[in-house]
Amino acid sequence: MNLPAQAETITLAGGCFWCVEAVFEQVDGVVGVENGYSNGQLADPSYEQVCRGDTGHAEVARVRFDPARITLTEVLEIFFAVHDPTTRDRQGNDVGHQYRSAVYWHQPQQEAVVRAVWAEANEAHGGRVVTELAPEANYWRAEDYHQHYFANHQGEGYCAFVVAPKVAKFRKTFKARLRP
Repeated sequence: MNLPAQAETITLAGGCFWCVEAVFEQVDGVVGVENGYSNGQLADPSYEQVCRGDTGHAEVARVRFDPARITLTEVLEIFFAVHDPTTRDRQGNDVGHQYRSAVYWHQPQQEAVVRAVWAEANEAHGGRVVTELAPEANYWRAEDYHQHYFANHQGEGYCAFVVAPKVAKFRKTFKARLRP
């Protein structure tokens, strides 16, 4: 993929990485999404290890975007709208520390934007937002079969009943941000 010279990256955890990836692959201005594991202790963890909950990693989507087309603020507003940032270590029936809500920044200047959008979301949710905020650390790319998962498995039960409604919510709420 040819990335714009000014592309930025932010790493987002909003439950299962398939949900976050599926939304951001449809966002105009996003130039790449990669699923992985971040901010845990183990080097190069497997999906099974992360699911057992003993690595400390979150399932994440690393979102690369062109700031000339979409701002970090807009990326984060979409993120906070398409998942529940008020539930600790869970999204729906996905329960465990690996399913936490988190924003991991890549550049020091991103931190102020992240904290400002988090504060707005927290106010909108009555002070109940539990989203973890930190620099990205110990990131590892997820296995190949986790990449572009929704695009390749839309008919599977989890995709049809969990991922598809989040994608539909994004498409309805952020029509102007849909990739052409």
